[in-house]
Amino acid sequence: MVGCAGSAPGPASAASCYLVEHDGFRLLLDLGNGAFGALQAVTDPSTIDALFLTHLHADHCLDVAPFVVWSRYSGRSSGRPLPLFAPVAAERRLALAYDGDGAPLTDVFDFVPVGPGRLEIGPFEAALVRTAHPVECYAIRLTAGGRTLVYTADTGPSERIVELARGADVLLAEAAHPPGPDQPPGLHLTGRDAGEHAVAAGVGRLLLTHIPAWVDEIGQLFAASAVFSETELVHQAATYEI
Repeated sequence: MVGCAGSAPGPASAASCYLVEHDGFRLLLDLGNGAFGALQAVTDPSTIDALFLTHLHADHCLDVAPFVVWSRYSGRSSGRPLPLFAPVAAERRLALAYDGDGAPLTDVFDFVPVGPGRLEIGPFEAALVRTAHPVECYAIRLTAGGRTLVYTADTGPSERIVELARGADVLLAEAAHPPGPDQPPGLHLTGRDAGEHAVAAGVGRLLLTHIPAWVDEIGQLFAASAVFSETELVHQAATYEI
């Protein structure tokens, strides 16, 4: 768990970023604001083999900019462009985030546009579905070595997420909305929503993430655990065997 704060970096964590490893291959899921610093406490950035961005909101992608600075000027980069899987138009959006003139970042990244469907990322078999979110956003199912992780990215309640997570060993689910009436649709899950998705999908374990600093994380944990007992609240720098 490189970063797990929701919507913005918090006092105890950077924004969304998760390091997934199998057979020596290191895949980053998202690289939100504050996460590049936290990543360096976990590993040398030169050991990252691929980056997958679920969507282009700042709390999931903005630290691509310091990654570019490190790659160009630290003298520690391999010099080979890093495969970067992201929704269509990420190349232009991230170039503008780095510099107002939008100069290409293709010396640092090999951009691979993604959409719903299947692909391979290193040793991982990946499946993507569009989430219930205001911008193009993809949940991802990763399978390797007979084990499966599903990451919801940002989403409101979604049957597509349930189907993607069917039978997964671990569901890493956002829980950004506090309970209450009049929640905007198609934006985020409550803790209870995350628990209900875990039950419906029949997953082995639920990990709650992406809880904003202004939301009661223990309340979200209790709400999810009330419907799905195998629930844990993640924290920055925690590690999990799948």
